[in-house]
Amino acid sequence: MPSRTAIAEGSTPSDFKIMYQAIVDIFPLSLAVVPWGILCGSLAITVGLTQLQAQLMSLLIFAGAAQLAALTMMGAVGSLSSMFSSTFVISSRHLLYSAVFREHVRKSSLGLRCSIAFFLTDEMFAVTCAYMAKHKKFSAVYALSSGITFYVFWNVATFTGIVAGQHIPNLEHLGLEFAIAATFIAIVIPTIKNRSTLISVISSGVSAIVLSIFMKEYALIAATFIGMFCGYLTKEKSVINE
Repeated sequence: MPSRTAIAEGSTPSDFKIMYQAIVDIFPLSLAVVPWGILCGSLAITVGLTQLQAQLMSLLIFAGAAQLAALTMMGAVGSLSSMFSSTFVISSRHLLYSAVFREHVRKSSLGLRCSIAFFLTDEMFAVTCAYMAKHKKFSAVYALSSGITFYVFWNVATFTGIVAGQHIPNLEHLGLEFAIAATFIAIVIPTIKNRSTLISVISSGVSAIVLSIFMKEYALIAATFIGMFCGYLTKEKSVINE
């Protein structure tokens, strides 16, 4: 994590306004992810991790969807290969996120680039892209401020789940996983601005549901590629027609 001085170095009053705006913008998504973090914390204890291991998982990995998938497979005694492949595919979307930010940070210091990479999540990416669309520029201060805010909320929620999971039985059966779907819906819906994106979202969602019946371990991987392929075909078709 970057030090406080690293963020504040060369800060101006406008930088503090940007920090405040970032915190305000990420706050709703940070609240929405709290049940998800609680679920991850309690599930980690349920599958046999120690309190320290459960907390370190959020502190060091900081990837909610990948953490939950890995914990679920650990609980179901899934194969190591399926665990790695699923978490790899789930996290591979960050390659696309980083490609979007690359041109904006490639001349920055290694420390700044590593910091932005570590705090890069779906939520941070979404609010930062919205900021870029509105102000027509990338702000490292905004990206880091929103990312760190979300990081704090995630780890506090995980800690809450670790503690609650030891005192509230069957916490993982209370429907907290709905927060996962709600969070991603809130992120994805605003980005659907053309037909190819819509088709990609629908095809991947439908295929994930159908394939989970026949090939549960690899349904997510297959659905991801199906969605990308359908979106690509639709995009190519629209370009040719033009």
